[in-house]
Amino acid sequence: MSLILNIETTTKNCSVSLSNKGQLLIIKELKEGQYSHAEKLHVFIDEVLKKANKSVQELDAIAVSKGPGSFTGLRIGVSTAKGLCFSLDKPLISISTLQSLANTISVEQNTFIIPLLDARRMEVYSAVFNENNIQLRDIQAEVIDKHSFIDFLNKGKVYFLGDGAEKCKEIITHKNAIFLDGYFPSAKQMAKLSYDKYKISDIEDVAYFEPFYLKDFLVTKSKKNYF
Repeated sequence: MSLILNIETTTKNCSVSLSNKGQLLIIKELKEGQYSHAEKLHVFIDEVLKKANKSVQELDAIAVSKGPGSFTGLRIGVSTAKGLCFSLDKPLISISTLQSLANTISVEQNTFIIPLLDARRMEVYSAVFNENNIQLRDIQAEVIDKHSFIDFLNKGKVYFLGDGAEKCKEIITHKNAIFLDGYFPSAKQMAKLSYDKYKISDIEDVAYFEPFYLKDFLVTKSKKNYF
C-alpha cells in the first residue's frame, strides 16, 4: 500500500483525494465563487477517508499543492497538511500547482501547455510544459501583453488553461494560441505526481516547509504623459 492523501486549495477549488500507488480512489471537491476552504477542507478529508473505510493512521503520506496561488488558500492547505504530518508522524510531499494543472490535459506532439493562474489585473502565474509534461521554463509571475509567450507560439500550438487564461484571450491573439475553459487545479491530478515523489522519498522538512507564494511581479511603465 502507498496510501496518500492529496490536498489542493490554491484556487477557489477546494479539493481532496485519496490515492493508492498513484491510482485515484476517491475525490471530493467544490469550486465556488468564494473561498470556503477553512470550512470545507477538514470536512472533505473526513468524508474521503470514511468513503474509503480508512483512518488517518493508515495514511502513508500527505501531499499538498504548494503554489503558486491564493495566499489564503495556500496557508489553509499547507497548515492543514503540516498539522496532519506532525500529529501522525507522516512524510509531507509538495506538488507544484502549475505542474498539476498542466497534467489535466493530453496534447499532440510538438505542442506546448501553459497553465495560467489568475493573480490580479493582467497578472498571472505561469509555467511552460511540453507535450510530455516536462517543464521547459521556470514558474514566473508576469503581466500579460500581446508579446507574452511569443517564442513558444511561433514554434507551434500552445494550449492555455486555468483561471488565468480567460482574461488573456483578448490579449494573446496569435493563430497558434488555443484557450481551454473549465480547467483548474485538482487533487485528482496530484495522485500520480505525489506517488512518483513518494517512491523516491522526495519529501519536505515539515518544520521548515513554506508555501511557494511567488509574490514578485514584473513592473510595467505608466502610459500617462507628464508635462
